[in-house]
Amino acid sequence: MAHDPLWMQMFLAIHIAAGVGTFLLAPVALATAKGGKQHRRWGMVYLWCMGIVAGTAIPMALFRPVLFLALVAVFSFYFAFSGYRILKLKELANGGSAQPIDWIAGSVTFLTSALLAWLGWFRPDIMRMPRIVPVLFGLIGMRLAYAELKKFVRKPKQKMFWWYTHLGNFIGSYIVAWSAFSVVTLARVFGNTWYVWLWPTIVGVPAIILTVGYYERKFAHHPVVVQQADLPHLSHP
Repeated sequence: MAHDPLWMQMFLAIHIAAGVGTFLLAPVALATAKGGKQHRRWGMVYLWCMGIVAGTAIPMALFRPVLFLALVAVFSFYFAFSGYRILKLKELANGGSAQPIDWIAGSVTFLTSALLAWLGWFRPDIMRMPRIVPVLFGLIGMRLAYAELKKFVRKPKQKMFWWYTHLGNFIGSYIVAWSAFSVVTLARVFGNTWYVWLWPTIVGVPAIILTVGYYERKFAHHPVVVQQADLPHLSHP
């Protein structure tokens, strides 16, 4: 790394700083009152940090070149991006429409994730890691993008669909951040094994399911809570 060009060293420094920011800010955003001023402020800073992480990771990965990391950076940012954008798309349940940026982001994520899965299965030599990792990450990215694009065509029937998407996708982005941190630290001890990459996913996905399920039950039994949670100010995190 000492022989990398100056721009690469600068990107790496920025990448690390933004990555640290995501680890510190995600728990803060989750702990603050949902829809409150602090939640919206730190959630937005977290989104920007994720954007910087992805924006610096892609050119660095292509320079190495490590195509796997470049493709993962796309869907990792889309987790946070779609979690933010869904707050602008609450009217989908009432017949509203998505914006071009939503269609473009979802389509790009689906295609790059499909490429990630395809290369992982048919060209694992290019991915430079156990086949299961790029294949699983690719399938996750495709599933994520498909779920968001589907909302644009078949309008959601749940009133609080945006809440579940916002919460689940932001937690998903945090899981990806943990995956990167795991590889940087634990791979030095355990090597570039599949479980070093996937343990955050194995732990995090059930956490998302349980958390979203909790709020689904809560809103189903407490309609007053739904009305309070649907206040207009939540559209502006």
